[in-house]
Amino acid sequence: MQYLFSVIDDRTGSATPEEMAAIDTFNERLQAEGHWVFAGGLGGPDTATVIDNRGAGPVVTDGPFVESKEYLAGFWIIEAPDLDVALELAAEGSRHCNRRVEVRPFLAG
Repeated sequence: MQYLFSVIDDRTGSATPEEMAAIDTFNERLQAEGHWVFAGGLGGPDTATVIDNRGAGPVVTDGPFVESKEYLAGFWIIEAPDLDVALELAAEGSRHCNRRVEVRPFLAG
């Protein structure tokens, strides 16, 4: 199964050099153990653009979809045999990036 690990932060550009090194180490482990699918850090909420094309034409809005104190700062997509393994990996990811991590499975199909 594949899982999305969402990294939750409350400020932009807050990762220290030590945290970035720890994230790199964790990423290398995920790759070596065959869990790695993809990962990335994201620009801050002020860099977001929302497009809504449900009406007569697209409406483009600068800024985040939802005003919030917390935002999605980055993510991992990983492979794991079950939720227990995914949760163990997410706990390690949270420790390495020093942020909260939300775990969600991708829908099968």
